[in-house]
Amino acid sequence: MFDKLMAAQKQAEEIKKRLDTVSVFGEVEGGAIKVTATANKAITAIEIEEGFFAAADREELEELLLTAVNKALAQAEQVSATEMQAATQSMLGGLGGMFGS
Repeated sequence: MFDKLMAAQKQAEEIKKRLDTVSVFGEVEGGAIKVTATANKAITAIEIEEGFFAAADREELEELLLTAVNKALAQAEQVSATEMQAATQSMLGGLGGMFGS
């Protein structure tokens, strides 16, 4: 039983490392503002087209930036949940005999 728990912990660590390498994106205004994040919900880049930046007022820019960040984080959550669900299914399959038949 202990071996299976250690294997599950190792698998969870591997998933976390893998999620650090997956990039997700959120964009608004046809790509005028783009936010890149990891599937572990760390923002790694924010890009704003220069022409859009020059024409937008501060309030509009802030609102659109929040929307783009939230889109990227929602996508990160979806990827993370999918990975964890797959891992859980795999672990439960391996733990099937742990509690007896």
